[in-house]
Amino acid sequence: MSFYAITGLVNAITATFLGFFVYLKNRKENANKTFARFCIAVAVWSYSYFIWQISTTYETALFWSRALMTGSIFIPITLFHFGITFLDVLQRERKVLITGYLLTFIFFISNFTPLFVNRVESTLLFPFWPKPGIIFHFFHLMFISYIVYFWYLLIKGYQKSEGIRKIQIGYVLTGSLIGFIAGETNHFLWYNIPTPPIWNFIPALGFLLIAYGVIKHRLLNIRVILTETLVIATGVALLIQALVTETILLKFLGGGLFVFFIIFGYQLVRSVIREIELRAELEKAYVELERIDKAKTEFLSIASHQLRTPLSVIKGYISMILEKTYGEIPEKIKQPLGNVYVSNDRLVKLVNDLLDITRLEMGRIELSLEKAHLEEIISSVVEEMKVTAEKKGLYLKYEALKEPLPEISVDKTKIRQVILNLVDNAIKYTQKGGVTVKVRKMNSEVRIEVRDTGVGMSKEEIGNLFEIMARGKAGFQYWTEGAGVGLYTARKFAEMHGGKVWAESPGKEKGSTFYIELPVK
Repeated sequence: MSFYAITGLVNAITATFLGFFVYLKNRKENANKTFARFCIAVAVWSYSYFIWQISTTYETALFWSRALMTGSIFIPITLFHFGITFLDVLQRERKVLITGYLLTFIFFISNFTPLFVNRVESTLLFPFWPKPGIIFHFFHLMFISYIVYFWYLLIKGYQKSEGIRKIQIGYVLTGSLIGFIAGETNHFLWYNIPTPPIWNFIPALGFLLIAYGVIKHRLLNIRVILTETLVIATGVALLIQALVTETILLKFLGGGLFVFFIIFGYQLVRSVIREIELRAELEKAYVELERIDKAKTEFLSIASHQLRTPLSVIKGYISMILEKTYGEIPEKIKQPLGNVYVSNDRLVKLVNDLLDITRLEMGRIELSLEKAHLEEIISSVVEEMKVTAEKKGLYLKYEALKEPLPEISVDKTKIRQVILNLVDNAIKYTQKGGVTVKVRKMNSEVRIEVRDTGVGMSKEEIGNLFEIMARGKAGFQYWTEGAGVGLYTARKFAEMHGGKVWAESPGKEKGSTFYIELPVK
């Protein structure tokens, strides 16, 4: 079997596989249908080319040389039909398409007459090489004209497109150029222009590139292209090896290996595609989740704003009533009214926390930096929270340094809230003993420690402690009213200052220590 015969068979198998593959990928898409028709024309040409190459009689060689020209006659018009469908210009180019099909029909009718393929004769390279009739030259002119016009439309489409569409058109243009150059070398031989046999392998690559251009999602990941190229290249190598081997046993074994590898390669490509499609779905879900999260944040912001005003009004009126602004109130109402005031105050704080969270997530909080003494901020927090600690029978003390700390540049309101949140948290989860606040100067940082003798935490609880809406198990046991936003806000505010917040605990019922570290600047 000659090298030329093998190349014809390889091109035929490649065209058949790609035609069916692209068509089955999307049977309703017109571009896929027209590409499959083009592949049928190429397959007819290639299979006939293979049989013609192995023909041993004049009559057989003449018949199959005319059969291969049947495929060749339909190649330019089917490729052009695919191109204008692919570029969405079918209606605009309909007249050109109809004219091409009429010419194709005329050439097809004349193909099995001496007017198209006159005869076959022996040459240096081939025992039976076809000689063209007069009509072949007109066909050749039509072939080149439609291919060149096809390229012109592709180039215009490429210039106007962008993104994935531009890449698709680029693949189709490159593939058709490669396929045409390789196919045209066969026509050179009709005019006794010698060409190297290696060109006959090139059309398969052109078909492959055009197929990539048709199947949109394949262009999104180079892994699919590389996997399919490797599978096809290996399959072609195995097929050639099976065809050129000398013994029947080796041909049989080689053919079996080829079939096995094609099945395996098909499954491999499918698995890669499934993985990519799954990743695309996950990315789509992630984008949708981000959209929902943004909508949630905006809703919380609007809801918090709408809630804060009436709650503040309620708090003001209850405060005025308790202060007897509107006169004396009965003794039996004082306690319930006080409870309402406390509950309302808790709601106001919760709404403020929610507002802080939404502003943080939307990037609407800015720092108002100024030089400040941390000792003064810590002292004011400790004095404010002492009443709360004493009501629980706890101590709250601040161990100040003997030497004053240098002034640092901070947003005093936000750093105060960070310290307040940590001290308040320590008091809530401490049932006996108390809370100690310390501060010390590290190298280029200042570290604040809030140590309690409370319920302690496990490593798992510490890992999630500073996330939004996260609470330790003790939170549900000792402080059911918390929303799990105070520590999250503290972490965010500290990070905005270039610092950090973390917690440590030796274990359950062994207390905890919360740290705030801020840069000195």
